[in-house]
Amino acid sequence: MIGLFQENGPCEFELGSHNTMPINNTFSFNNNVNMLYIDQPLEVGFSTGNGSVNSTDSAAPYVWNLLQAFYASFPDYQSRDFGIFTESYGGHYGAEFAQFIQHQNNMKVGEHIDLIALGINNGWHDSMIQEPAYVDYAYNNSYKPFISEAQHTRYHQYFEDYCLPDLLLCNQTGSDFDCTTADRACNAVVENPLYNYIDFNLYDIRKPTNDSEPPENYLKYLQDPDVQRAIGAKTQFVECSDEISRRFISTGDNSRSYLDELSEVVSSGITTLIWAGDADYLCNWYGGHDVANAVAYPGQSAFSTKSLEPYKVDGKEKGSFKTEGNLSFLRVYEAGHEVMYYRK
Repeated sequence: MIGLFQENGPCEFELGSHNTMPINNTFSFNNNVNMLYIDQPLEVGFSTGNGSVNSTDSAAPYVWNLLQAFYASFPDYQSRDFGIFTESYGGHYGAEFAQFIQHQNNMKVGEHIDLIALGINNGWHDSMIQEPAYVDYAYNNSYKPFISEAQHTRYHQYFEDYCLPDLLLCNQTGSDFDCTTADRACNAVVENPLYNYIDFNLYDIRKPTNDSEPPENYLKYLQDPDVQRAIGAKTQFVECSDEISRRFISTGDNSRSYLDELSEVVSSGITTLIWAGDADYLCNWYGGHDVANAVAYPGQSAFSTKSLEPYKVDGKEKGSFKTEGNLSFLRVYEAGHEVMYYRK
């Protein structure tokens, strides 16, 4: 629902505690394509479940099953081009779900899903690449650097000595124990120490910690009994579930890399865009760019050595990008984590 009501859906909300009814979003994605928004994993949003999802991998089959049910109920949409667009932890979800769909297609299981595109906005893909990017962004972002050169060197060393070895072991063995250990190590020596210096909004370094944008009026709207009856909701809306978070933490899901899955998807020819608002700290564009350069596909060598070029809208530079074959990376200037809210 974050994407639906704060970014690219047909409705949006204006700032202000009394503005609890949606208005038209003239820049909605559905001006050009049909959109299907999915509450997942199970037991977040309005979805219900049985406690069986505790990782990105275990979430994928349920999303595929939902799409199969959608096609069964709305056969007019079968055989149409299909794209997956995700954000934030969607760096995990997007790669895994796209790969799972392709594997099901290859095995000719269920209704074929004609997947042609994958887009990931400020995604969390690979801790081995993106943990050190926290240190680099903290030291050298274009808005508000907040650590010194000496601290930059020190935290990079902490990453190399204490965080990276555990991440490598996690992604070698795949065990819950090794991956939760890696998660704790990286939190202890990189993430938490840097948080001590933070006096800004993690999703938009330009804004204070109590910033009210993007507006969250939609939460009150979705709690309205009339709205819930109209959409057939069977439970109260839960934007972020502490219980689901605990389950994912218990498997060390955050520390598991999805670079291989992303590489497989790109290598298959799926048009893929990795983009990021450059004011976001949490999944910053440094890490996203490094991930894009690390994607293993036929064009990797040419892509990784290319420089970013100006990206212009109506003749004005609004970002920088590069493309090689079916993979593109875009840095969006003056945008936070939820890019489509800031740049329309």
